[in-house]
Amino acid sequence: MNFESVPSERSALLALQRATHATLHLIAAELVDLDLTASEINALANLADGQGRTPSQLSAAVGTRPTTLTSVLDRLQRRGHITRGTRAGDRRSVLIQLTESGRETATLIRQTLAGLESRALDGLPAEAVAGFYAVLDALATEEA
Repeated sequence: MNFESVPSERSALLALQRATHATLHLIAAELVDLDLTASEINALANLADGQGRTPSQLSAAVGTRPTTLTSVLDRLQRRGHITRGTRAGDRRSVLIQLTESGRETATLIRQTLAGLESRALDGLPAEAVAGFYAVLDALATEEA
């Protein structure tokens, strides 16, 4: 397919940007009582599995630079949602982990996201959903 000939109203990237904008509004509306930014929600959602992460691992998971993530982590730590400690056997390596309140908040976030995703994707053929994820994976791994 020649993407140069695709009109802008059919641009996959512009459609993704519109969908992202709409999705962020939905998430913010659903989770307004948490008083968290989209970046804080993203970080907590990625920590919801309970596995500690180094700053570089978490920044890769959330799709941001470690320097940008630092201020997000500072805010989450001040709110008592995360701790930053050292890894066993390597005192130079920082490990980010959820606190009890962080686990509760992250669980609520993941449940909310799962519900939003289910409502958005229910009724679509499995092949369409698989294609959607294939496009997302391709875009996420594209070298800038």
